[in-house]
Amino acid sequence: MSGFGPVLRARWRRDAVQLTIWIVGALLLAASAVTGVRGTFPTETDRATLLATAVANPVVLLFRGLPSGTDEAAFTAFLILPFVALLAALMSTFLAVRHTRGDEDSGRAELIAATPAARTVPLAATVVHGILANAVLGALVILTYVAIGFPPTGSVLMGAASALTGIAFLGVGLVAAQLAASARTANAIGVWAVLLTYLACGLGNALGTPSADLRRMTSAPLAWVSPFGWAENTRPYDSDAAGTLVPFAGLIVVTLVLAFVLSGARDVGGSLLPARRGRAVASVALSGPIGLVWREARGSLLGWAVGGAIVGVMSTRLAAAISQIGDTIPSVQALLQSLASQGSLAQGAIEVFFTLAGVLAACAGIQTVLRARQDEAAGLAEPVRAAGVGPVRWVGAYLVVAVGAVLACLAAATAGATAGQLATDSSKTDLIRDAAVAAAGQAVAAVTLVVIATLVVVIAPRLSLPVGWALVGVATVVGLFGPLLGLSDAAVHVSPFASAPRIDGDALDLRGGVWLVVAVAAAAALAGVAARRRELAPER
Repeated sequence: MSGFGPVLRARWRRDAVQLTIWIVGALLLAASAVTGVRGTFPTETDRATLLATAVANPVVLLFRGLPSGTDEAAFTAFLILPFVALLAALMSTFLAVRHTRGDEDSGRAELIAATPAARTVPLAATVVHGILANAVLGALVILTYVAIGFPPTGSVLMGAASALTGIAFLGVGLVAAQLAASARTANAIGVWAVLLTYLACGLGNALGTPSADLRRMTSAPLAWVSPFGWAENTRPYDSDAAGTLVPFAGLIVVTLVLAFVLSGARDVGGSLLPARRGRAVASVALSGPIGLVWREARGSLLGWAVGGAIVGVMSTRLAAAISQIGDTIPSVQALLQSLASQGSLAQGAIEVFFTLAGVLAACAGIQTVLRARQDEAAGLAEPVRAAGVGPVRWVGAYLVVAVGAVLACLAAATAGATAGQLATDSSKTDLIRDAAVAAAGQAVAAVTLVVIATLVVVIAPRLSLPVGWALVGVATVVGLFGPLLGLSDAAVHVSPFASAPRIDGDALDLRGGVWLVVAVAAAAALAGVAARRRELAPER
């Protein structure tokens, strides 16, 4: 590789499958939202009712966009723009780290730096690669909505807002790659930057000022510190405020310039935030593979557990408010019950929040089990296996810690729900029981996805990263938002999150618990058999 062109082409070839999955997934989500709106909210009255609920109940705005009127197109943007922008942001941070710090971890960057391409050309190629990927995503979003029949100006803003959000977090990911000592740490910094700014936007919307007719919301200042807030305040198909995209230019320029400056200030393989030194003598816990995996994963698992605790607190603190709103607005009651089982609205709120906790738990578990592939690709698995650790025991160590991560995240969510209920009304403990049952059911769902991801690591290691995260993404969208997108009950219950056992009134609804247990047992058995038959596959 002696120039910019060959390096850029190599990046496109390497990312062809992953980028296709990200972009097609985002487009399917964007298009299915229109089908869902037309099937679930066909009239202006239906849409006005949901917007009034969103404005009156801040928790809805934490996970949705900015209400901007009852027009079908504007309503669709309210429901789906945040999620398309979120996918673009995550795609971009992973891309940035993969081609910078990830290449340094694998030794690929040093080989390229030894050629006439030097160090700046690969970084520049990564920047162009990321910008082009987001431009393709944005252009396809525009074409999708124009083809559906939505106004062109709003469609352009939908695509531009999504693409610019991705490019902004491309810069954030590149800066994280310069600071961190490993790709894992850089990815963690990038993901938390995405999640925290997404939450800041949601809080800013929730704390905003509603219009008199409860169909629009003006964001509070907090939303304006987040790229997601800039994207949502374009208000596609309503005011079409393209000027709110201007802050993206500043953030993109600053982060990209900073990435080039930091790259030139350090050696290849070095970092500005050095890894913490370990003890001179290893503890007894590190004498086995499980202890080693735990040592690697404990920092990120703590972060997922904290997220689970926050979701748990919100579930019981807001359940009463949601129930009260549903009692006064029948269509809201129908909506919440379509997202949950047919028990009380408070139970429905617990169910929805603990589905979110299950998603966090699945992410914690899958991130842990995918470390097996990352260690294998980096050549770190060979010394462990050379110490007498068999293939099944090696893979099993990651699976054991991953299952522990799932249980810890949901235990934290249950503790948070208990604390939230005791702080709200200590005389009522029914919701605490419901939270505990929901946590147990979501644990089964999350473990199902973790075991399937483990099977993928064993039988198709080079596809494990995209497939593992795609499993969570698809299961989340189908299980949590399937009813709003107009999917049938059969399609929704394909997702483990929707099939998990839960409380329905005073009875226990096992739903698809049996097939989830069967799936766990079958996937674990297949992984064990397949692990015995394959060799390590380092990325060399």
